[in-house]
Amino acid sequence: MNNKNDLLCLGAGYTAQTMMRLYPANQMWGTTRTPNKAKAIQDIGAVPIIFSGETTSEELSPILREAENILISISPKLDGGPLLKHHEADILANKNLRWIGYLSTVGVYGNHDGEWVDENSETRPGSDRSLWRKKTEDQWLTLAKEEGLPVHIFRLPGIYGPGRGPLEKLKAGTARRINKPGQVFNRAHVEDIAMILETSCHNPNPGAIYNIADDEPAPPQDVLAYAAELLGVEVPPLIEFEDAEMSKMAKSFYSDNKRVSNKRIKEELDITLKYPTYREGIKACL
Repeated sequence: MNNKNDLLCLGAGYTAQTMMRLYPANQMWGTTRTPNKAKAIQDIGAVPIIFSGETTSEELSPILREAENILISISPKLDGGPLLKHHEADILANKNLRWIGYLSTVGVYGNHDGEWVDENSETRPGSDRSLWRKKTEDQWLTLAKEEGLPVHIFRLPGIYGPGRGPLEKLKAGTARRINKPGQVFNRAHVEDIAMILETSCHNPNPGAIYNIADDEPAPPQDVLAYAAELLGVEVPPLIEFEDAEMSKMAKSFYSDNKRVSNKRIKEELDITLKYPTYREGIKACL
């Protein structure tokens, strides 16, 4: 396993596969929890590895000890990230590591009442999911400081792109325009996320934390209305937040209200977003 410029993606789902298509690696591996998702990884030229996150993987261990670039998008649990729980020793034994990217969430900032946040803002995660992400962030950053690992944290907003987003919800008849006055969300097109990850991979800055977000935090009902107009379908009626029947998870998203600054990725990584707002992104998906 002496290939140069390789890439291992832990949790090779929607975002990781988009990066794998973009990244010019000589060798790629991608993990999935179930065998039925292995073909999608093979189809992009990568070697699939089954890793449930529940136990140590003998197949994964030697790759973790040799890979140069590692992207982690596995969801954490109450006790933190499963990769560190089962394979920390393998990662620490790797002498080839150039870059580790951990995909977190802007949810770690919690609620800031619609104010702008950047990477130096206070984190106040309000949901269990965000708390677990922040805990895993801290685990990785501690290893970066104590062991010299080239860790980079990427905090992501809502992800959309081909096959995923408001257009699909409208086509499926599941789109609902929830009105909560003053509420905004950032989002990011999956191709922009992949480009930012790939750029960071070629320009490592160990210990860095980056927000990934578009330029325009927007009310979700406006985004759905725009998508409906593009599709030429009726705009779903507004439903007041107080009257909307929503799952506990869905409601938790509306408890956080903030505007996420992407200034650092532009200044440090010289990024120009391909889809700076939801308008360009949704139009491209259409």
